Amino acid sequence: MIRAYTSTDKPALLELIRLNTPTYFAKEETTDFSNYLDNELEGYFVVVQDGITVGCGGINYEPNNSAAVISWDIIHPDYQGKGIGKELLQFRITKIKEMNKYSQIIVRTAQFTFDFYKKAGFKLIETKKDYWAKGIDLFYMTMKIT
Repeated sequence: MIRAYTSTDKPALLELIRLNTPTYFAKEETTDFSNYLDNELEGYFVVVQDGITVGCGGINYEPNNSAAVISWDIIHPDYQGKGIGKELLQFRITKIKEMNKYSQIIVRTAQFTFDFYKKAGFKLIETKKDYWAKGIDLFYMTMKIT
């Protein structure tokens, strides 16, 4: 089940990022994520299966660029590769398209998940070495909304 985030979800989401560190996130990104949840989220969703929070991901908006931004996708390691991330991504893409006000979707990811977004239809625009942290590069990708 995908549902909207509430502040009571925060401890479970901080555990999700911890479980994915250092494989997908640098240790210092936990503080960034916590700040995001407290101050920067615009649309954020959690995936719950059998009472367990197994994933989360958000949408932020850049109206000046006519863009929606996929943000902070995290899937519990035990649930990766089972279609949960794909379902959560498609859920948000559908929500963005239904708004009918954005011409593109942006994702800023790392080399570890680049292929996931490429398979979903995102196109690579640029990369920046060690952007997120040493050894974690930025992969800036976009998808045109049709």
